[in-house]
Amino acid sequence: MIKEISSCSILRGEVTPPGDKSISHRAAILNSIAEGKSRIVNFSPGADCASTLACLQAVGASIKQIHSTPLTIEVHGAGRKGLCEAGDVLDAGNSATTMRLLTGLLAGQPFLSVITGDSSLRSRPMGRIILPLRLMGAKIWGRGRDTLAPLAIKGQELHGLNYSLPVASAQIKSAMLIAGLFAPQGKTTVYEPSKSRDHTERLLQAMGVTLAVDDTCVILTPPRAPPQSVDVLIPGDLSSAAYWLVLGAIHPDAKIKIKDTGINPTRTGIIDVLLKMGANLKIENQRSAGNEPFADLTIESSELSGIEIGGDLIPRLIDEIPVLAVAACVARGVTTIKDAAELRVKETDRIGRLAKELSKLGATIEELPDGMVIHGGAKLHGAKCSSHHDHRLAMAFGIAGAIAGGKTLIEEAEVAEISYPAFWQHMELLKTS
Repeated sequence: MIKEISSCSILRGEVTPPGDKSISHRAAILNSIAEGKSRIVNFSPGADCASTLACLQAVGASIKQIHSTPLTIEVHGAGRKGLCEAGDVLDAGNSATTMRLLTGLLAGQPFLSVITGDSSLRSRPMGRIILPLRLMGAKIWGRGRDTLAPLAIKGQELHGLNYSLPVASAQIKSAMLIAGLFAPQGKTTVYEPSKSRDHTERLLQAMGVTLAVDDTCVILTPPRAPPQSVDVLIPGDLSSAAYWLVLGAIHPDAKIKIKDTGINPTRTGIIDVLLKMGANLKIENQRSAGNEPFADLTIESSELSGIEIGGDLIPRLIDEIPVLAVAACVARGVTTIKDAAELRVKETDRIGRLAKELSKLGATIEELPDGMVIHGGAKLHGAKCSSHHDHRLAMAFGIAGAIAGGKTLIEEAEVAEISYPAFWQHMELLKTS
């Protein structure tokens, strides 16, 4: 699908982003191996989380949808030994979270599993998850010198491990903690160079699992009993809200309220950066549900200035860098993004693709090995852009097109459905409110 985007003179209205994708994956996986029945409300409607549900059901998890608005599922926990071998290859689609977290789960199951994904996922690095799981006793084989999917996993009993991650990664940390539930011998300790999102830790603690969390170190004590099922009310996805935060800040006449959004401090790098750039952003109606904080966010037209983004901030906003790059294009001065080499191995090379496609719209961007230098003050103009089948690039280019002169055409715009199926509808709603 080619999506045509043009600017409008005024943006007004309210948007509620879809349920948080990261929490949705984890809530489904952990409740599937818990004891009891759970209800997960506001589950992410995107294709990535649907892949997780399909894989879990294929290995015997009992999951059913009970409401569509908001999407609500019911999970009957199978306990740690209640899953079974799938009759076919598991398909993670485009979702690296699905593949990596399920690899941690399947490594401790007493059966053989093979998990694959689409062409993009099969090109993404999996050696970083295979290595620590093998050190825990797992038997895993991959393609391309054991670094690429499909992965074959012969599950067995594991043992605890002390492990230092080479880069901060919530996916690897989470996979190891899930595997640690099936490792009765010894504690599983994960050290990170900087703190990544902590949704797995929060859920495990809510389920009665003993965790010691000290900034960049997490220690899981192997539980004697299965985790206990917990009902989860999932907040709106801050990574999805980020598009409206940037659009409201860079549009000349905008006021947008983004409701019921998660503000977990390991995810709020986007808020910190926009405030530092000068955004007129308010955080209101703060509350919590379970172990996760919520708030309503209001963004108004702002005069942004370029800043430097790097270091410990990067794990807290890695998924938001594409849309932050759009903000930097129109901000005053120079924005430098560094320490973000992880962007090179996402759904696509996001550094290279951002530089190429945004330059078509009139931006001036210099690539760095681990980031980019963006010269602000650009007057963006319409052009034809490719999403390169990357959902975050498609939506970022949509935001750029909404303030650019003329018409912007985005190829493969339907890829937004991976994380935010209603994205294009919500954009039109704000234009017509």
